Amino acid sequence: MTLSFFDQFAIPNMLGVPLIIPALFFPLIIWFPTSRLIQNRYSTIQSSLIINATKQMMLPVNIAGHKWASTFMALLLMLMLFNTLGLLPYTFTPTTQLSMNMALAIPTWLMTVLIGLRNQPTASLGHLLPEGTPTPLIPMLVVIETVSLFIRPIALGVRLTANLTAGHLLIQLTSTAVLALISTMTLTASMTLIVLILLTCLEMAVALIQAYVFVLLLTLYLQENI
Repeated sequence: MTLSFFDQFAIPNMLGVPLIIPALFFPLIIWFPTSRLIQNRYSTIQSSLIINATKQMMLPVNIAGHKWASTFMALLLMLMLFNTLGLLPYTFTPTTQLSMNMALAIPTWLMTVLIGLRNQPTASLGHLLPEGTPTPLIPMLVVIETVSLFIRPIALGVRLTANLTAGHLLIQLTSTAVLALISTMTLTASMTLIVLILLTCLEMAVALIQAYVFVLLLTLYLQENI
């Protein structure tokens, strides 16, 4: 029983094909490009939400970093879709896999570091040593700041994985309790079902917020290097 709770995080297969492959193409399925001069209600609402989200996301970044808005927005939409995909029945959440989250976190974090080293190498290396540091503490602080710099992508990937994994485990534990109590303790099972519905709504909010936090931290890292 204990092991079965974690089976939901194993990549399922159908006819020998891992279902993570069609899951990765899920954003392309729900995107409907149009060449019409007059947009419909769906495209208008979609464009309005994307524009407002982009403005909010790029507030910490100066003008020089606004050219990365489309990249960060595409990453945000992809993470939001992947995070909420697992809340549907008979589906799989790709972002519960630490390997995939690290594959997203490391290149994007490395991009911000390389931009800083290319545009302002002195200022980027200066972040490793705060101004006014006493001379005996310089070697120790350089090591600490270097370690904290390399921990950033690990924190990005682990944070996203841990939050989604914890939420899915809590939902599965609650749903198992509902099924176990519904035949013997109907009132308790009904109250637990209400809690399950509230947890599902909370998990939906967590999925969206974690995608936004992931991209927002990347924008802050970019701002440090430009």
